[in-house]
Amino acid sequence: MTASRDPRAAGDLRARTNRVLRSAQPPLRRFWVTIALGVGTAVSAIALLAASAWLIARAAEQPAIIYLSVAVVAVRAFALGRGVFRYLERLAGHDAALGRLATVRAELVRRLLPLAPDGLGRTRRGTLLSNLVDDVEELQNLPLRVVLPLATAGLTSVASVVFVAFLSPPAAVALGVSLVVALLLAVGAGWAAGARAERSVAPLRNRLADALLDELTALDVLTAYGATDAAGARVRDADDALRRATVRRSSAQGLTAGAVSLLAGAASLAALLVAAPFLGRDGFTGPALAVVVLLPMAVFEVFGPVPLALASWRSVRAAAERIARTVPDAPPAGLPAPDAPTPGHPTPGHPVAENALVSRKRDVFVTQARSQGGVGGGEGLVLEGVRGHWPADADIAADRGRLDGVDLRVAPGERVLVTGPSGAGKTTLAHVLVRFLDYDGSYRVDGVEARDLPADELRRTVGLCEQDPYLFDESIRQNLLFARDTATDDDLWHALDRVGLADWARERGGLDEPVGERGALVSGGQAQRLSLARALLADFPVLVLDEPTAGVDPDASDALLRDLLTAADPGRSVVLISHVEVPAGLIDREVRLVAGRTLP
Repeated sequence: MTASRDPRAAGDLRARTNRVLRSAQPPLRRFWVTIALGVGTAVSAIALLAASAWLIARAAEQPAIIYLSVAVVAVRAFALGRGVFRYLERLAGHDAALGRLATVRAELVRRLLPLAPDGLGRTRRGTLLSNLVDDVEELQNLPLRVVLPLATAGLTSVASVVFVAFLSPPAAVALGVSLVVALLLAVGAGWAAGARAERSVAPLRNRLADALLDELTALDVLTAYGATDAAGARVRDADDALRRATVRRSSAQGLTAGAVSLLAGAASLAALLVAAPFLGRDGFTGPALAVVVLLPMAVFEVFGPVPLALASWRSVRAAAERIARTVPDAPPAGLPAPDAPTPGHPTPGHPVAENALVSRKRDVFVTQARSQGGVGGGEGLVLEGVRGHWPADADIAADRGRLDGVDLRVAPGERVLVTGPSGAGKTTLAHVLVRFLDYDGSYRVDGVEARDLPADELRRTVGLCEQDPYLFDESIRQNLLFARDTATDDDLWHALDRVGLADWARERGGLDEPVGERGALVSGGQAQRLSLARALLADFPVLVLDEPTAGVDPDASDALLRDLLTAADPGRSVVLISHVEVPAGLIDREVRLVAGRTLP
């Protein structure tokens, strides 16, 4: 059921969207200075025109120069003040907005981390990138292009109407009515003409980003199957749709701004018509008439950004809604809550005790394994009645099996092979072991319940080499240093030698040779070996290998498995998940997983 049809879901989305908007708006105690400076800029501009109008009209009467000196000084002061206030407003406004933007981005990343990787199955990489970059950047428009211009226009418009009322009440009424009509026009016409286009721009931008990313990352496959033309047509269609939506949005904004400009002229004409009959009465002089007739032009110049501010508001709210959809308040069912300890165990609020506990357990685990030379002694990893599943809203949930009561023990230094048919839950088990997925039942790491340990600390004990390892578009060196940034070149060469890549790396030119985007310049087997080299540098006491021969030529799979398992020293526990037969002598025992259960 979609959020639009479910009132509760729609209300929850609105609440999350409002929280995103509140997080993007600097607090009033910091932003009021910006608003005050904006009002100062606007008042200076209006006062400059009013003083100039009075000065010109009064000078036409040829009084003594002494009667004009105050107005001359005022014109200069307002001209200088407008520039000074504008400069200070830009400094204060951008400082507050950009400072808040950094906080919003950091908070967004912090909330995304518990979802990665298994909670982002539905999110396209281009869309996620757009949410993290474009939509967060759009949020800075809330204080700068929405709140500031609306507050400035509102305050100065009210002040201008009050000022005109002292000179000519009928002209003040005409100005006030014109401003109200302009506001209604900006809201109604702008919403009717541009709201739909504004709502469609960001999704179309995401669609274009996805199309470009798909074509660039799969260019080799598209070329091999002659599908580059179709992929290019998809990019062109997305670009055309985005361009049309952008033109519609800009046209609507231009029409609204033009209509408001026409109202500025109408307001001046109306002020002239209603104020002229009172000329010469009750001290209402010619210079005063010039002021009330010309002042609406300055007021509407300040009011001019209001239609753009309303358009920006629609764009900002749409961006906040997309962020709220991407980042829920809590991880969906199937994902672990971020560092949720149980009573009696260290909490995330006590990092010293937390790190001490994990370090002690990890050291005990490694010491037991290495002193015993492999199997036996120590509790190791123990799973009893473990159940787990992928998030229900992830596209991959239907393709991955559930765990429905897994019992498994991996002693320190033991090598266990997990086999089973497709959909049996093998990858689900791998992701539960590293807490990418949550579980029910009991999963203990050397006697400590896994859910009681911080996820990052558990992953320093249990490491995962996935069937599709991610390689950064960097050198071999940087891809290895990702695991341990203090490693020396000797450490890197030793790790490469253990996985059988030292000679290959030397032939390529050394550690500074690139591996390409997502490892495009290396084979599948070489990518797996680089992934294992990273795991060896990280020195995980327990290593989970999930289908390491996936995408590898069958003739080379045995050699790859032998090298991978041989590279892991005898004291390291290994959980190997594989659908192919493993050469004899490399594993201690086999566990078969069927329909989410381990067979006895």
